[in-house]
Amino acid sequence: MATTITNMEMDVIGEIANITMGNAATTLSMMVNNKVDITTPFVEIINRSQALDDYESTCYFVQIHYVEGLEGNNVMILKDRDVKALMDLMMGGDGTTLPEEVTDMHISAISEAMNQMMGTAATSLSTVLSRPVDISPPEVNSIDVESVKIFEKMFADDKKDFLKVTFRLTVGQVIDSIMVQLYPIELAKTLCDLFLGNDG
Repeated sequence: MATTITNMEMDVIGEIANITMGNAATTLSMMVNNKVDITTPFVEIINRSQALDDYESTCYFVQIHYVEGLEGNNVMILKDRDVKALMDLMMGGDGTTLPEEVTDMHISAISEAMNQMMGTAATSLSTVLSRPVDISPPEVNSIDVESVKIFEKMFADDKKDFLKVTFRLTVGQVIDSIMVQLYPIELAKTLCDLFLGNDG
């Protein structure tokens, strides 16, 4: 049976995402030594097949597993060029020397950045929901956009609809792009209930 989500619930998710990712942006700013802005998000319901509509060639999936306070996971999607620019900045570059090949060292660096960012987001989510929230270290996967096999495997329950939260991401003069978060509908509804105090 399809699970629906109301416009009010979508607004709540937008507010939660705005708060948590705003704090995550501050953490990222310190790591890349550049001003980072993440705009107020746009929230919509999409089908699984629409998840990569904003992306070409290669992108990076950052899978976040909740281990305390919430059940389930959500996914952040970053563009290939943005990830490479962030890695260059983290390694002391100016964000314009982009590697052709992404090595294990690069993946390790971006994984650590995502771990710190999403750890900050989880901490702020704890405050918003008035309960402890913790995550396991995020998993970072490089995805060939033409092949969504890894994406399909992430959500074995085969739910077709997701809540898509789209942010504009700017980092200094180097990145002006978008960043997407995907929430399974059930997780989005749980977040709304907790935020509104309807946790039974």
